[in-house]
Amino acid sequence: MFSLKTPTGNKAIKRKQRPKGFFTNRTREKLDGWLFVAPFVISALIFLIGPVIVAFILSFKEYSLLDQTTILSAKNVGLTNYMKVIKDPIFIKALKNTFIYSLCAVPLQLIIALLLALVVDSKIKAKAFFRVAYYIPTLTSAVAVSLIFLFLFKVDGLFTRFLTIFGVAPRSWFQDPKFALGAIVLMAVWSSVGVYMIIFLSGLQEIPETLYEAAEIDGANKFKRFFKITLPLIKPTFFFNLVISVIGTLQMFDQSYIISGGNGGPLDSTMTVVLYLYNKAFKESEMGYASAIAFVLFAIIFTLTLIEKKIFKEEEAN
Repeated sequence: MFSLKTPTGNKAIKRKQRPKGFFTNRTREKLDGWLFVAPFVISALIFLIGPVIVAFILSFKEYSLLDQTTILSAKNVGLTNYMKVIKDPIFIKALKNTFIYSLCAVPLQLIIALLLALVVDSKIKAKAFFRVAYYIPTLTSAVAVSLIFLFLFKVDGLFTRFLTIFGVAPRSWFQDPKFALGAIVLMAVWSSVGVYMIIFLSGLQEIPETLYEAAEIDGANKFKRFFKITLPLIKPTFFFNLVISVIGTLQMFDQSYIISGGNGGPLDSTMTVVLYLYNKAFKESEMGYASAIAFVLFAIIFTLTLIEKKIFKEEEAN
């Protein structure tokens, strides 16, 4: 018989020692994590946070790209740039156009996107085809979309010829101050509704089918099921779409720039805040004033986002 004895003294089992080195395993894991995210952090500091800080400093200075001085040595003007923004009639006109554009485009984008998502989510044939067909305009560049709509909305364009059937006089829609902004709204809705449709569709597919089946057994028709089940359950998705839609429309630039040739015409009817900012910064070289416009726009967007968030929170609480 063999006897089991606990080894003692020199024969005792030695504990596994930690690997010797400058870094412990835990420190090395943390270092590996930081090295992994370092490219993103460095890129964000250089290309995102850095320019924001520089723009904020510029908003309190009188600085031009043509100046030989550095940004820090440029003349300090305090809040003068911000006061000029508030009193600038062209900025007020651009802000008004931007709000009108946003108030028209956002409801159209969300309503059409939700309707398309409901159609695609229903039991129809060729679902994949319709998803791709509705999303394709989103993949088209703004330049291509603008050229297409310029062709459709010109005096002898296809859209104008179609309206003449109903007795509407031919006109160049983008050259008429009364209709130029409205035509841009239609163009923006057509080119962006696919994104919001996909997001709505993801929200609709998260709703359990059993809820609809139970409501149908209780005698609820399609309208009741939509207003009592669908809408309440996609509120978070609707809020997300609303926020990004408002932010996107308030930052509208490319369509207005291409359609008007960069001058916001005719008669500043398509001048937006971002287009005006661009003209001040890169055409007139007023970088300080343009930076002040940028931060005024940021304050407006930030305030509207907070208001939207508060409204949705109150509705959820009720």
